[in-house]
Amino acid sequence: MSGAKRGGGLLVAGTTSDAGKSVVTAGICRWLARSGVKVAPFKAQNMSLNSFVTREGAEIGRAQAMQAQAARVEPTALMNPVLLKPGSDRSSQVVLLGKPVGEMSARGYHGGRQEQLLGIVTDCLEQLRGTYDAVICEGAGSPAEINLRRTDIVNMGIARAARFPVVVVGDIDRGGVFASFFGTTALLSPEDQSLIAGYLVNKFRGDVTLLEPGMEMLRGLTGRATYGVLPFQHGLGIDEEDGLRPLFKNTALRGAVRESVVAPPVGEDVLRVAVCAVPLMSNFTDVDALAAEPGVVVRFVDRAEELADADLVVVPGTRGTVKALAWLRERGLADALARRAAEGRPVLGICGGFQVLGAHIEDEVESKAGSVPGLGLLPVRVRFEREKTLARPVGSALGEPVEGYEIHHGVAEVLGGTPFLDGCRVGSVWGTHWHGSLESDGFRRAFLREVAAAAGRRFVPAPDTSFSSLREEQLDLLGDLIEEHADTDALLRLIDGGAPSGLPFLPPGAP
Repeated sequence: MSGAKRGGGLLVAGTTSDAGKSVVTAGICRWLARSGVKVAPFKAQNMSLNSFVTREGAEIGRAQAMQAQAARVEPTALMNPVLLKPGSDRSSQVVLLGKPVGEMSARGYHGGRQEQLLGIVTDCLEQLRGTYDAVICEGAGSPAEINLRRTDIVNMGIARAARFPVVVVGDIDRGGVFASFFGTTALLSPEDQSLIAGYLVNKFRGDVTLLEPGMEMLRGLTGRATYGVLPFQHGLGIDEEDGLRPLFKNTALRGAVRESVVAPPVGEDVLRVAVCAVPLMSNFTDVDALAAEPGVVVRFVDRAEELADADLVVVPGTRGTVKALAWLRERGLADALARRAAEGRPVLGICGGFQVLGAHIEDEVESKAGSVPGLGLLPVRVRFEREKTLARPVGSALGEPVEGYEIHHGVAEVLGGTPFLDGCRVGSVWGTHWHGSLESDGFRRAFLREVAAAAGRRFVPAPDTSFSSLREEQLDLLGDLIEEHADTDALLRLIDGGAPSGLPFLPPGAP
């Protein structure tokens, strides 16, 4: 493949959201990169509050940044030209080529704006095809969303434009995977069906030989092969798209635990971290670096009493700072945070969480709520500006080098306290706009030592935990899943030669 003509590719679609498109795309990218193929990921349109800032200062989905790391290339705005960041269940901020261009309702976006973007996303894809041997595209939701097909630019719309073959991923752990494969194909037009090359089963538990008769029958019914059966794998812990369930129904995250390294604590105690599951939570991947530490237990909470036994409470980023502030007050969490601060018990606010901890918020941009009092735990005043700050800062804190990335409309004026990154610290309350700072190993260890001391825990950070190495191991595991459980020769033929000719049409087709 490494000597093949440049510009081949593949679209990874799914029977549903969360079928595993992101991880399969990353796995294919890592497998190809290890095989000597110059490969790039691509997702024309992404809906997520988990985002990242590229080195050129563009905002893209964290899933695409993770896939770029899997491909061993630097992420760019070309890899995710359209990013939708929900602000409610009816509207989103539209980020185009890494920069916000305004708010739009779902009806307005699908009513015409989306079609106008097809030329932009196909141009980005063609630029990648001109640079890389292969481009692995990720779809969104399902390609069989027939109500949205006319304006689709991320599933069959981009596959048709690029003439890319499509592999459909199904989550067998949910059940009904054969019906989902058949129904997804049968609801597509003849032109779209001609690009559906076959299927990939994800999250299988058990003896694969029991599945083989079903795959043979599926081939007989559809004329299409199943390109692999990927086993259910715990502990991947990679950056993910957040979907919408935890964004608007916060109880969906209550009690959820970020998977931690299976290793005993180095010291005598574990360290318990509670993350407030605020509305429109963004970049909750910030706490993954904490969960990677042996002896650190991270869970999401939405009740005041759940903060009682926490050694550290994190108020994470949010796309709705004023909404999150009201939510904290309604649930009694604001009072619980104030009690913690008065008792010298650790609290960390990140981005929107940092803004919430301040004294005052002036917001005529995000919520248009005007003047709103904050929790008053940090001497900070925040004013929201229309221009979004997108940056990749580098600095030092707690005697250690640290780097991160910034994504925010709120500009903080720090009026006191001890400097902490771009924010400040008062007692055991810390605040910063920097996402990703805890991925800096030395800084994370120094911060956890401070937390343990303030919490009275005999917790000792492991001296050799490398978050970047753990991430590489996880990406290699994804590559292993593809290499060991997928028909890689067949996938290479698809990437280089396109969909097989003569694929049968399954009625009824698109209405």
